[in-house]
This record gives sequence, structure tokens and C-alpha cells, in this order.
Amino acid sequence: MKQSLTFIPTLREVPADADIKSHQLLLRAGYIRQNTSGIYSYLPLAQKVLQNIQEIVRDEMNKAGASELLMPAMQQSELWQESGRWYSYGPELMRLKDRHGREFALGATHEEVITSLVRDEVKSYKRLPLALYQIQSKFRDEKRPRFGILRGREFIMKDAYSFHSSYESLDVMYDKMYTAYSNIFERCGLNFRAVIADSGAMGGKDTHEFMVLSEVGEDTIAYSDQSGYAANVEMAPVAADYIRSHEDCGDLEKRETPSQKTIEEVAAFFEVEKEKCIKSLLFKADDRLVLVLARGDHEINDIKVKNLFDARNVELASPEETKEALNCPIGFVGPIGVPEGIEVVADAAVKSIVNGICGANEEGFHYVSVDAERDLQVGQYADLRFIQEGDASPDGKGTIKFARGIEVGHIFKLGTRYSVDMGASYLDENGRSQPMIMGCYGIGVSRTLAAIVEQYNDENGIVWPEQIAPFQLHVVPANMKSDAQVALAERVYTELGKNYSILFDDRAERAGVKFADSDLIGLPIRITAGKLAEENIVELKVRKTGEKLDVPMDELAETISRLLGK
Repeated sequence: MKQSLTFIPTLREVPADADIKSHQLLLRAGYIRQNTSGIYSYLPLAQKVLQNIQEIVRDEMNKAGASELLMPAMQQSELWQESGRWYSYGPELMRLKDRHGREFALGATHEEVITSLVRDEVKSYKRLPLALYQIQSKFRDEKRPRFGILRGREFIMKDAYSFHSSYESLDVMYDKMYTAYSNIFERCGLNFRAVIADSGAMGGKDTHEFMVLSEVGEDTIAYSDQSGYAANVEMAPVAADYIRSHEDCGDLEKRETPSQKTIEEVAAFFEVEKEKCIKSLLFKADDRLVLVLARGDHEINDIKVKNLFDARNVELASPEETKEALNCPIGFVGPIGVPEGIEVVADAAVKSIVNGICGANEEGFHYVSVDAERDLQVGQYADLRFIQEGDASPDGKGTIKFARGIEVGHIFKLGTRYSVDMGASYLDENGRSQPMIMGCYGIGVSRTLAAIVEQYNDENGIVWPEQIAPFQLHVVPANMKSDAQVALAERVYTELGKNYSILFDDRAERAGVKFADSDLIGLPIRITAGKLAEENIVELKVRKTGEKLDVPMDELAETISRLLGK
């Protein structure tokens, strides 16, 4: 490809609104341009990278036994109402109406559409298992789009779905997809971890996220320093033995605390450690109110609360809802004297508290000398807190450390979450109707592009892995006014173009501009026809290492083959 004939609008300066490396470099190197907040155009270089990623994805999906299809981006609201997600998915779902007033959604995901397709066409166990996938744009109305294409409102995704007549069959496909995803991200050159995760609004139970390790990641990974254990911090169980203190506990007493609302303020007021305080927060689990307790130095994990109650939605009650239910502001909520109809649950650490402090459900007051076993009416104790660095690893090997990660893939065992609600059934060997068992498997293709740039860059620009790069070689005649340099560059372009993808910089620019752009764009090898062109010698620069070699033309093909591992 001649560089003068394509569209690569490079920038010298870092855009003011680009906060992270991938966003900065993809803008500066002419890969993307913003159309509006969270929505980008992928320019020719980015499109080539996306195609390379998609080729890898397709290859691994096909090996796993999935077939490609393409579903509509516009989805009728009736399907989402069948699944129950039309109202529960939230404001991220982009909704619209046609000229007849009929409601639609722009596809944030395609569980409803694929389930309706398969239920209408597959009636017998003989057609199962079945795995289908697509690569398509998705739409989610992010409240705060940020970090360029890492978190946008329109993005490219590969989503796959499988249908089964048994959970054993689902397990087999899940393992195939786990392997396929591992292969995909390895082939993309990424440093990643597969971590235990939560299924969120997708439903289902067993699920793994594939996280690219990066300091700009929005997710926290909890991992063992002595084993392969890794989980999203939301899902990591706490393996701790809490020992009850043997100290004598005083009589329960209500004390005035006029302006002490937070755990930090209460602990300082009574001159105790935060672990002596009981944190009490009112949650809404679907349509019921639940008071959740935790030790003052711990944070309540709402995902664990959701899973405890097998709820579809869990959220903190608003200050107004808390005031109405408990007759006090949030800062004074406590587990003693809770009105009927509000269930009380507690993290396991609370049970060992002696001489503790908690809110009195009365503005300006707290209880002191609280004995959890004596004074609290807890419906059940469970693991309800976030794991912390330094906690024992759940697998019994080592201690927990934290790392940041970018989620690029997610696989789910959905079970019958959608098939039951939407009537997707089949006839088994005995002619009985059974709900199909489903799996779901997603990869953020455009997000993977950005994640690669986050891991592959230096002070001069992007450093693409060879298997992902938009072109393998960058041929640069240093001086377009030199007949010898142009002729040699043309020869390189013609001869190597038979086996390699090449970007030919035929622009009438200064050599310094061309070299800076070449480093910024980040192709694996630059071949320069320069001062030694009359001797049929070119200069090779390896982008990854900066190594430079003067190579005669008759040795060029062999040298390129060696450097690229061909």
C-alpha cells in the first residue's frame, strides 16, 4: 500500500483529552478519530489491525466448533420483555422507536435474539449441541465514556452462544471456549489472566473474565503470590478464621454521637480501632429490604449480597428510603431494634466482635459495648465482604495481592436463564419437552486492540506484535528526489510484496518526519533506502529493539525471514 494513497493523519502533539497511552497513541498515529463522546471511526490502519484480530478470533472459534452468523443490531423490545431485561438492564440500553411507535433497542448484547432464533428452528435433541457466533458493533450508553475505545458507547465485539441438552455438554463447550480464548489472547501477544468473575446482568453462574494486566485497567484482580489462583476482586471468597475475643463485654449502652457519622469519625470519637465498629448498610435485593453488616475495616461486597439472595438486582437504599425504613439518617443505622420486615445478614467477621460499636437507629446516637452474639439478631452469617491484600488465598496457597486489569473477554454458563423465560425448548429422547441449556462467550475486539497498545508501546510510539500489525514492513525512501533511493525502495516493495504486507512511504516529506511517523505507527520492521542506495544496500530497523542493520539486497529476503521468524 502506498502511503500517499491511504489515510494516516498523524499528530505531533498529544491530544489534551487523551488520558492513557493507548488513546493518545491511537489518535497520534492516525488509527482512530472521535466522532462524538464514546464513538470513534476506525481509520485504515486500525481497520487492518481489527481484521487481524478477527482472523485469529474466527480461526479459534471455528476450531472450537462454532459457526459464524450475523444478527440485527436493532432488536425489538418484545424479546427483551420476554427475558425480563427490558426494564432491568438499566440506562445503558439504548432504546428507540420507529415511525409507528414500536420500541427497539440497539444491541448491547444478543442473548434474546439468538435464543429466539434457535427456539424457532431447533426442536429436537438431535440438533444439539449447537454453537453460533458473530462479530458486530454493540451499543451501550455509558454514563462516562473514557479512555478512548477502551470504554465507548459503540464498540466491536465477538459474541458466541451455545445450546445444549445437558450440563455435561455445556461443560465440554465451556472448556473449549476457555482454551480458544486463551489461544486468542496468546496469539495477540497479550499478558493476561483468566479470572473467576461475576455474570452481572447476563445471568448464569460459572463465569471467567480474561483480563489484560495493565495499570489503567478498571477492574481489580485478586491473585495468589504462590499459585495460579486469580479472581475478580468482586468474586474472590474470603478464607479467614475470625477468633472471638475473650475480653469481658460491658453492658449495652446508648451514647450520644451528635456529628459522628462515618466509621472513621466514630472510631476516632471512641478511640478504638475501626475493626471494633459495625458497619450497617440498607440494601434493596430485588423487591425486599436487607440490612447488611460488616466489620468497620471491611467493605461490603454487593455482588456477594446479590448471590446470597439469588437476586437479579442489588443496590444501596437511597438516603430517603433508609430514613423511611429505619427512621434515621444513614450515618446512624444499626442492627439493634430493626423493624419487622427487614432481614438482617452479616459478614462472618461480625460474629466475633466483642465490646463493639454500632448505630442506634436514632439520629445522633450509637450503641457501645455491643456483643454480636448477645445483642444482634442476625438471620445468617456469610462471606459478604471484599477480599483484601494480605488475606489468605482462597486456594490455601500464599496470600492475596492485587493487580489492575482490562477485561477483554468473558465466558458464561447461562444455564436455562433465557431458555425458560423465552420458551426455548427441545424434545428429548423420550419425547419430553426440556429447556435448552445455554452458554455465552464474548470478546471485545476493539477493546483488545487498545489493550495491545497499552502493553506494546515506548516513548516513540506503538510497537505492534508482528502477528497483529497492520503491515509487516515499512519501506521508506529517505529522499523522494533521489532516483536511486526511490528505485531501490520500489524494488524492495515489489520483491518483498509477494510474501509480506508492506506500507510504502512515498510521501514528499523530510526523512526526519518519515522516521518519526514510522516509529509512531509502529510496524515491526522499517526498511530504509538511503545514502547507500547506489550500492544496493538498505538499512533495517527492528521497531521492538531499535536494532539497525545495513543489508545488501541479495541478503534482504533471508534477513527479513529470520527477523520475522518466517
